Formats: sequence, C-alpha cells, structure tokens
Amino acid sequence: MRCIFRVLLTLPLAAWLAPLCRHVQAGEAYAWNLPKGFPKPNVPLDNPMTAAKVELGRYLFYDARMSVNGKASCATCHQQELAFTDGRAVGIGATGEPHSRGAMSLVNVAYSAVLTWSNPRMKLLEEQALVPMFGEHPVELGLREGDGFVPMLRSDPRYRELFAKAFPAEGDPFSIKNVTRALACFERSIISARSPYDRYHYGGDDGAIPESAKRGEILFFSQPLSCFRCHGGFNFSDTTVWEGRAGREVEFHNTGLYNLSGPLSYPAPNVGIYEFTESPRDIGKFKAPTLRNIAITRPYMHDGSIATLEGVLDHYAAGGRTIASGANAGAGHDNPNKDSLIGGFQLSAQDRADLIAFLESLTDDAALRDPRFANPWQ
Repeated sequence: MRCIFRVLLTLPLAAWLAPLCRHVQAGEAYAWNLPKGFPKPNVPLDNPMTAAKVELGRYLFYDARMSVNGKASCATCHQQELAFTDGRAVGIGATGEPHSRGAMSLVNVAYSAVLTWSNPRMKLLEEQALVPMFGEHPVELGLREGDGFVPMLRSDPRYRELFAKAFPAEGDPFSIKNVTRALACFERSIISARSPYDRYHYGGDDGAIPESAKRGEILFFSQPLSCFRCHGGFNFSDTTVWEGRAGREVEFHNTGLYNLSGPLSYPAPNVGIYEFTESPRDIGKFKAPTLRNIAITRPYMHDGSIATLEGVLDHYAAGGRTIASGANAGAGHDNPNKDSLIGGFQLSAQDRADLIAFLESLTDDAALRDPRFANPWQ
C-alpha cells in the first residue's frame, strides 16, 4: 500500500483527476479517492454524495446570480487559490457591507465538527449555506425569500440539466433545499491531502520537506509549545470528525488575543461563543481552525488582526497579545478566560524559522489548482 501511495503521489495531476473528470451521469456515486491517513468524511443520511450533486454544487458555488445584485458568489469570499479564503481581515458582502470576522477556509470542511468561528450549534453544511444566502446581519449574498433566484435556476438550460441529474427522483427539483444540498456536497468534496507534509508523512518521501520543516514538526509536537493540543490529528484541528467517529466534545479557546477592561474582554461583536451561551466564562472563545494551507490564508485569527505567521508566533510565545494603546488596549496574557494551554514559551531565531518551514509544508498546491474545485463557468 505504501508503495502504491508513493506512485500515486508522483503522478501528474491529470492522472489523479482522470477517473473523476468523465461526464457525470445522474445518480453516479461519488468517488472519494482518499489517500492513506484520511478517513471517509461524515455525510448526512438525507443527502448522500453523488457526482451529479457535487457538479451542480460547483456551478452554484461560483454563480454570482446567487447574490442580490449579481456582484458576489460563494467563491467571492472563498477563493480556490487562497485555500478558499479571501485574503481579507474580514469578509465583505455583495452590497459592500463589512463583516465582523474573516472567511474561514473550506478546505477539508467535511471533517469539521462545527463550521464557524463561534457558533457551537452550526454543524451541518446544508444549514450553514442558508446563512450567507439569506442572512441580514451582516448581508452576505443578500437573497430574499420569493425573489427571482429559483425562477432563474429553472429558466437556465444548463441548470435544468444539472438539477435533473442531481435529483432524478424529483419532478421539480428546483428548491432552496436542493440548492443547499448541492452546495454542501461540493464543499465536502474539497479535500486537501497532497501537501509536501503529506508526501513526507504518509507517502514515505523523506525529501518532500526540508530539514528545517522536520525540526519544526518536532517543535510543533513538543510539550513546551503544545501546538498539537489545539491543532492535532491529520487535519491539524481539535474539531475533527469522520464517518464512524463522533469525536470528542468540541472545544473553543480564548487565546489571550485581547483583554479589554469592562464586562467583555473581547471587542464586540466578536465575543466568542458567549454570543450563544451567554456564559461569562465563554467570552473570547473561538474555534481552532485547521492549519492546512495556513501559510496562504493570512491574515490570521478570527478578525484578521495578526498579519503574518511570525506575528502569530509572537502572540503565542508571549502567552497572549499585549496591545499598548487605543480602543483595544490590554494585556491578553492576563485575560481571565484564557485557555490554560496558552502559557507562553521561548523561541530562538532558528526555532522560529523551523516552525514557519513546518507550517509552510502544509500548503497543498495541487488542491489550490485542482480543476475539480475550479470555476466551471470560465
């Protein structure tokens, strides 16, 4: 098996894709083609994966007609070349309204136990899709019930063919429910598993990553740093689930990013899961995202307030960020809700370089240019 995996990893991208790029037939089962170390993702029983639904979802994902003014699509905030983020500190909606948080990467979202920075109740992609589509605070795509979106789908010859193949048992498959089902199937298909680290760790290619990255991996998993405690496992996150494994209880973390005076130590509206639990101990607690492709998903943290990976290391090495002046002034190290794992540590210049090299080895260039995930309208 190891030898076979090595061979696969040396094949051109086209060879990986050939079995998946043939004409999609109605009801055709979806082939995950997962490499070693990657289990099959959870899939809801009422929305099984099919190649036709994935293909329909891809068209919908990139269609700006899904927005109120035709100026934005799902891909506006989730760009493939940026690991399905947008490079902004916070998102911008179709009407130009800024959001309070940054767009999370959709890479390997199929393995996420929860789907947003701070909503512990949002666990299904089918439900999450409704938020950008119809949400008002903030406006993202800006759709409204009863507008012309579904009639537009029904009138488009391409969508008539795609919906018929994706939902062949339905006489009239054009519905918001089926839109979210197809979007969820496409998003689950976005698997990143071909980084240099994967070729080294799972494929047995000792030369896939530099010696600096190998030293950085040792630091990452060392007790003084304990990065792995929040960013562990094959997906480098502590919110990972897969088929047959419910996973441990989802944890959210206050990392000492802020420590404002007053009742809320984090600047509103980004107060963490406190927004939902209303428990004071939950102020400032956010999801630990995957570190896969982290080198290209800057800026960092839930609000994009740290520009570089070097800045992130500074934050954790200090055991919490200190902001000397301004509206957000405070010593994050002393935040009363700060996770006990965030205690600070010392890093030499070489240690920093090695950790950055390790994090860069998690970039999957193949996923960032994989035509299966690309804009089908172009």
